[in-house]
Amino acid sequence: MTGIGVEARAQGARARALAVLRIRGRALAVALLPAAAAVILLAGGSSGHFTGHGWDIARWVTSVFAVLVLLAAGVIALVVARARPAVTPTVAIAESAAPDLYRLVRDLADRLDVPAPSAIALTPDCDSWLEDRTHPAHGPPPPRAHDEISGPGHHPQRRTTTAPVLVIGSPFLWWMRVGELRAVLAPVVAGTGPSAHPDIAAARRFVRGLDAAVAAAADRDRNPAVRLLCVGIGWVARLLLRSCQVHAAEMERGVAAAAAERAQSVDYGVRIVAQEQVGLAYAGWDRLLTRVALPAWRMGRWPSRLDAGVVAALTELSRRDRLAEGFTSRLGERPACDLLEEPGAVDEATSLLAARLFHGGPAETGPDWSPVAWQEYPDEVVDRKWRTDAARLHRVLDVLGVRRTTPAADGPTLARVLNHLTDQGPAGDGEPGPHPTSPASRTSFGDEEEDDDLPQNPRSAALATRLGAAVAREEAEAMPTGPGGPPAGQGPEAALWDDRALPLFPLQPPRTDRELLADHVTAMVCCAAMDTVGATPGLDWLDGPTLLLDGERVTDLTPRVLSLVEDGDAIPLRTWLVEVGIRPEKPVRLG
Repeated sequence: MTGIGVEARAQGARARALAVLRIRGRALAVALLPAAAAVILLAGGSSGHFTGHGWDIARWVTSVFAVLVLLAAGVIALVVARARPAVTPTVAIAESAAPDLYRLVRDLADRLDVPAPSAIALTPDCDSWLEDRTHPAHGPPPPRAHDEISGPGHHPQRRTTTAPVLVIGSPFLWWMRVGELRAVLAPVVAGTGPSAHPDIAAARRFVRGLDAAVAAAADRDRNPAVRLLCVGIGWVARLLLRSCQVHAAEMERGVAAAAAERAQSVDYGVRIVAQEQVGLAYAGWDRLLTRVALPAWRMGRWPSRLDAGVVAALTELSRRDRLAEGFTSRLGERPACDLLEEPGAVDEATSLLAARLFHGGPAETGPDWSPVAWQEYPDEVVDRKWRTDAARLHRVLDVLGVRRTTPAADGPTLARVLNHLTDQGPAGDGEPGPHPTSPASRTSFGDEEEDDDLPQNPRSAALATRLGAAVAREEAEAMPTGPGGPPAGQGPEAALWDDRALPLFPLQPPRTDRELLADHVTAMVCCAAMDTVGATPGLDWLDGPTLLLDGERVTDLTPRVLSLVEDGDAIPLRTWLVEVGIRPEKPVRLG
């Protein structure tokens, strides 16, 4: 029954592919119709049937119109054929860099009786798919003398096979075991079978060409004459794309269903466990990026071992969460990253790509963009982040005209912040703050919460607004100016996606002014703790930067800070400071 089901689903996909190709044929017929009419009129005139002045005018008009339509159709067809389809930014893995991984994939393809993928690439995400890169624009650039992934002396050749590229989520390689990875990849690799069918391949090329033509026509950086031509090309391409949309979607569903049906016979029992690991890996990866990697990226540092970090994060999750208790027993089995010859180099490459995709960081290491190892993270990221935020907080207090706690104070103190936010008077000695519900104090983080974005404490509202403006200004100054070509040293896909659109997948919406204020006050408290009672910065794999007192993580600081920021109530925080022994009147060192 399985074989019958696979064939039935494959036939359904082929039927949808033929529907797409029929739309292409009808478009061609429409383009040829004026030419056919012109041929009939010219043939009739030469044979003496269509004579007279009226027929002569009809022949001229029809012939000119036919030539114009043919020229327009030719231009549109050329744009569709030559337009560069989008390709996912990935880290290419040469066979010499992962022979065991290629062997596993080929054995899997042989068992499924489908063509093997033409190549393997990694993506810094929890997903796997097949990607067609047979377009001439997807060929590799001139090789570098040494490639840390492909190996020295590796000279890739332009692909001649039509098999798609297998893209694997890099977190899977580090968290999953070899058997689990094989089970997860089975339905993906099975998709190379339908992809090899001529009708499905032709339909996909047509749809991708239309999509690329729409994107090319939307480029505004052209002179007015060319832009007008692009408007017409884009209109036709969008019309054809809308006509193909339903059939193309059904075709892809049929291909996916046929692949899943074919893969049922491979490692069925392991796949159930492996799918649980997919969900767990996604949760840990998302937490690692948003809580751990993002603060480092904002400081101009990119963690160079993100994939190794996801293993630590998920192991910690397994320790804390009873639902994940049984997963740690798997760690004794062979990890899938052992299929790579140099997993550290691959991890570093995917970590840099993750920073590009999720944060928009530079493509190369530089003075303001350097890698950081996990053991260096607390000192190089956490400590620096807290001191930088605390320094910004005091600069804004200076702008607001807030006095120092005492004339003798020769440095920034936590007491200055506490006293300012506790006093419910004007926002500063030199400048009153806006009312928290006034238009000047609002942010644009959501209409339904517009009045709730800032604390109801007038001083907190004014300080939050100033901090938000300062952070926005600094981030704008840090943004690269002007579009540039693809950076040197990138992979084949570097020129196929727009650097001006980075980040492609932002991790979270911009922080509200209230969140920024809470973060800055927390940073000031942590700086005071480090400078007065010997607390240390730390890294929690699931929650990111954390404060350590006597080696123990502080977990009750956030609600005390929020009480101060939102309500102007400093009693919970002051009580905690006394219990810990932190002296708020003592100056702290800022970054």
